[in-house]
Amino acid sequence: MCKRICVTNRHLVRGDFSQQIEKILMLPVDRRPDALIVREKDLSLQDYQRVSVRILSLCKQYGVRCLFNGRYDSARRCGADGVQLSFSTYMDVPMDNLADISLVGVSVHSREEAEIVAKRGADFLIYGHIFATACKPGLPPRGLASLRQICRTVHVPVFAIGGITEDNMADCAQAGATGVCMMSEYMRL
Repeated sequence: MCKRICVTNRHLVRGDFSQQIEKILMLPVDRRPDALIVREKDLSLQDYQRVSVRILSLCKQYGVRCLFNGRYDSARRCGADGVQLSFSTYMDVPMDNLADISLVGVSVHSREEAEIVAKRGADFLIYGHIFATACKPGLPPRGLASLRQICRTVHVPVFAIGGITEDNMADCAQAGATGVCMMSEYMRL
């Protein structure tokens, strides 16, 4: 079964952001995300924490893991289930700073990055972008063959990201991905 991670982007939501998150968390089990990453990179630390704490509360209510994007200190302070970090942030952070965070995911964009991160102890990887996406205009997708290579290279779960929809997520699973990350598919329900 292909696991799902919802990646937030309040700019894609039509209407109230919190109501959209709750709508996502109330989906039938076969469509509900297993985890949610609070992305919202453009918010100040204070605003990010305010939004994240609200989303974390909703996730706990519905039994969905909540991860903070890049803000490992906030994740620890607020009791998030984990963090998702960029490759560069993960490499810059002393491992002691992540020791008490139960779930650490890292975004990678090459086989070399995937190998480094897996050896360093990441719990899971996010690899992409797999398909063409409006988030990366003009940048060619890495494709399923590249995803397959990453999945065969590392021994940690790999989640595909970028242009993932209900229609193509099975292709990612067939390439070896543990699951997929979806933004637009959830934010525009």
